Amino acid sequence: MRLCIIPARGGSKRIPRKNIRPFCGKPMIAWSIQAALASGLFDHVIVSTEDEEIAAVAREHGATTPFMRPPELADDHAGTGVVVTHGIRWFMEQGQPVELVCCLYATAPFVQAQDLIQANAEREASDAAFVFTATSFGFPILRAVTYNSQGKLGPMFPEHIAKRSQDLPEAFHDAGQFYLGDARYWLENVPMFGPRSRIYLLPRYRVQDIDTPEDWTRAEWLFRAMQESRT
Repeated sequence: MRLCIIPARGGSKRIPRKNIRPFCGKPMIAWSIQAALASGLFDHVIVSTEDEEIAAVAREHGATTPFMRPPELADDHAGTGVVVTHGIRWFMEQGQPVELVCCLYATAPFVQAQDLIQANAEREASDAAFVFTATSFGFPILRAVTYNSQGKLGPMFPEHIAKRSQDLPEAFHDAGQFYLGDARYWLENVPMFGPRSRIYLLPRYRVQDIDTPEDWTRAEWLFRAMQESRT
């Protein structure tokens, strides 16, 4: 069985109820559900939540909620990995073997069905345990500077601060959208950001963390611009 798990707890602090807050015409989570369903990759697209309202919105937009997430897995300290493995084990306990698992974040409106399809094709064509979305930094991170509370500024990597940008290696970061891997690697807790993973590279304009009101506004601007460019 191929499973897409969308974690969506109800206790978001910085943007209250952000998983179901309206984003460009739909609840935020609906965009992730829509992409997962449209990809045709999954036998089940489920939302893992402890929140009845989120569960209802998820079902309204085509996902299923076969279980409610235990409260101990819905606090500020519960990591994504334990939430995903809880979902895998739930299906296995129902006698349903799980093969492919995708953890797709609820706040990933830039995800497209084709991203999921192509990332999985890359996974199948390689020996990777996981494939996850990433993008490049817009500025060489080895030329970063620090600025402390006393107003003192200094290079984070003094040995690189005078080097030309073109002489420094390109660096990448997690795009925070989805993570694809065989169920056994999730259960074995294979490190996501390790040598057994590959990245599915996205352009920077399709990547935006949504943790603050400023992030939300910027994401809506980018999303609307992308929608308009397709019309």
